[in-house]
Amino acid sequence: MGSTKLLLRPNPLPSVIFSPPIHSLFAKPKFTAPVTLSTFSTAAISAASGNHQSSLPYGPSLFKGKTPPTLKQQQDQQENETKAFIDETHFTRIFDIAALRVPAKDCYALESRLRGHLLNWPRVRNIARVLGDEIETQFVKLLGNNNDGSHGGNEDFSGVVGDEVNSVLFREELVKSFDARGFVKFRNLARISRLRRKKGKEKKEGKEGNGRKGELYVVEVVEEERKEMSGLLGDEFRGGEKWRGSTRLLLLDEELVDKNVEEFPEAIKVLLEQDTRENTTPTLELVKCRLTLFYDYWLMNEILEALLPKGMIIPSAFETVGHIAHLNLREEHQPFKYLIAKVVLDKNKPKIQTVVNKIDAIHNDYRTMQLEVLAGNNSLVTMLVENGFRFNVDLATVYWNSKLATERQRLLSGFNFKDVVCDVFAGVGPICIPAAKIVKRVYANDLNPYAVDYLERNSVLNKLEKKIEVFNMDGRRFIDAMFASQKAHKITQVVMNLPNDATEFLDAFRGIYRDRPEDAKFTFPKIHLYGFSKARDPEFDFHERIRIALAEVAVNVEMRRVRLVAPGKWMLCASFVLPESVAFARRSPNM
Repeated sequence: MGSTKLLLRPNPLPSVIFSPPIHSLFAKPKFTAPVTLSTFSTAAISAASGNHQSSLPYGPSLFKGKTPPTLKQQQDQQENETKAFIDETHFTRIFDIAALRVPAKDCYALESRLRGHLLNWPRVRNIARVLGDEIETQFVKLLGNNNDGSHGGNEDFSGVVGDEVNSVLFREELVKSFDARGFVKFRNLARISRLRRKKGKEKKEGKEGNGRKGELYVVEVVEEERKEMSGLLGDEFRGGEKWRGSTRLLLLDEELVDKNVEEFPEAIKVLLEQDTRENTTPTLELVKCRLTLFYDYWLMNEILEALLPKGMIIPSAFETVGHIAHLNLREEHQPFKYLIAKVVLDKNKPKIQTVVNKIDAIHNDYRTMQLEVLAGNNSLVTMLVENGFRFNVDLATVYWNSKLATERQRLLSGFNFKDVVCDVFAGVGPICIPAAKIVKRVYANDLNPYAVDYLERNSVLNKLEKKIEVFNMDGRRFIDAMFASQKAHKITQVVMNLPNDATEFLDAFRGIYRDRPEDAKFTFPKIHLYGFSKARDPEFDFHERIRIALAEVAVNVEMRRVRLVAPGKWMLCASFVLPESVAFARRSPNM
């Protein structure tokens, strides 16, 4: 197998070249339980600091690594006891890892060669940049020797003294290229030679474990000895070392941090041997690194797992309505609801601005949910987009269920341009407004006056108000009014999406054509009825309820399960053409 010659960075630490052991250079990561919140409940605190032993899975975890030694313990006695306060610094974790320092131009080839032996942690790149080690190719000849020991073609450069670079003379040499037009030959001289105070301050904070907002992690090389002169070129310039150009760090598997080189995988040992054999001065540098993971790195589930009591189900799923996250918390989650909401808000910004929880089942006639705001702003008015249509919604006064988006799209796919749709329980228009884009005409009704108001707004918002006629009345009265009018013979589709009560309105269809001659031509509408069932055979149960409501045995129904809304409780959709016997039937006296 042919060997490829690599022009790599020389190793300034002879003790970490291939042969000698490096176990003394790397410290084995110690287990430290996560720091708990100081302002939340005792149960959450005891759970987060529970007895998690060393048998942890591969990869990063809040129950592994080390907490920063300068971690600030924040106390805020003025915080409302019912509100969750999360100190993000408590979720900073530090891991000791090994890394290979390689030239930037060769890092991707080496990454492919060593891929199975790299860190491979979620959301952490295997290639990390080296702070202050960025340089263009044209600078290399002024920054030390090449592999053959020459001075890069600049024999008169007196800034090179042995293996050290005198930063003052180095600067003077570069300044010779400066004229009235700026740094002509070295456009990036100002960037590498002047200290950027703001950036340096931010980086210093990151090293202390605070991190910048939105920063997931930081990789730092742990230097055994810091040179006395960082140079006039700035603190980030590594002026006391030979510089071979821009380098990168290849982060190695976490299990290699406390091993000798002899225990490394063969692929790494072969690479180090090849480098030692082909170069006078070894060019691969094996270094110790500190990987710091900040609060923004951890996923919502990982944060909640560390904070909630052991064994508790993690509430990882929620419904999204515009900028609102709608939770359905269990009874066991109630003591921790503000904490859960705060984590959900933090991990889903900026899309999510408000987190709410349903506090009671739906009992009122308008089918509105009783919600409490747990985190974020208090606005329950939002705009959302579904299947290309925009809807304004106020969850405090109207009903909306984003989980039915696929079902609504399936229902709409059965409509065509000849249809006339009658939506008995239209809400804010999730079915009737998209239907108006397809069909000839839509008649939409809802009992809730707030929903009717938003329905009219949304029809204008989507520029479909001319094809939708809106009504505000009881469902049974609406059916009677529509089929008693001249519009009756045009209606081809009837949608009844009120799963809890829709079957109770089916009796309104009995005798809708009883006062009309039977020999006339009629279009019998196709009814799409939604309902719930907890029976062992939900299809049979729902079919029986339909036949009882219509007082008709022979009803040919197409039945499908929509979704499981609770354990053992199915939502179903029944589609059937209104039987002629029902349309011309005489109503009983109690109807």
